[in-house]
Amino acid sequence: MDQAIQGKIEEALKGLFTAVSMLQDAYPGKPFTPDGRLVGDIGEVVASLAYELTLNEGLTKHHDAVTDDGRNVQIKTTFGTSLTFPVHHVPDYYLGIRMNRDGSFEEIYNGPGHLIQAQLSGRKATKTGLHGGLMAMLKRINQQVPDSERIPKR
Repeated sequence: MDQAIQGKIEEALKGLFTAVSMLQDAYPGKPFTPDGRLVGDIGEVVASLAYELTLNEGLTKHHDAVTDDGRNVQIKTTFGTSLTFPVHHVPDYYLGIRMNRDGSFEEIYNGPGHLIQAQLSGRKATKTGLHGGLMAMLKRINQQVPDSERIPKR
């Protein structure tokens, strides 16, 4: 990963989590977890620096990036313990990562979306359009993905 960009991400996350800690101290009843679009954007940038892929411009439906060899990728990110998978479509490739406060990350899943969909085939559709609570399942399936089906790291 580019060291200058990594340093900027690390510095920004330190400031973000300092602010979160201050809010938690001021209002102990609220978690103030950074979720949603911000976390997704951070994860996409980190993934683009660590893996052989290029981010799509702006917001695109179903996929966030394209690998150097042309595969479409959906990137999902968490700072916690929950990753989601869409109910109504199957991404070609899915990259799920758990970010750490220092900007490093753990790869939870890196492979074809259809392998995840096969595990979720018995689940009912949700109102949110996302399957949740998948961390353990994604880690388990990730161990079985052949290297040829993974998005290569830079």
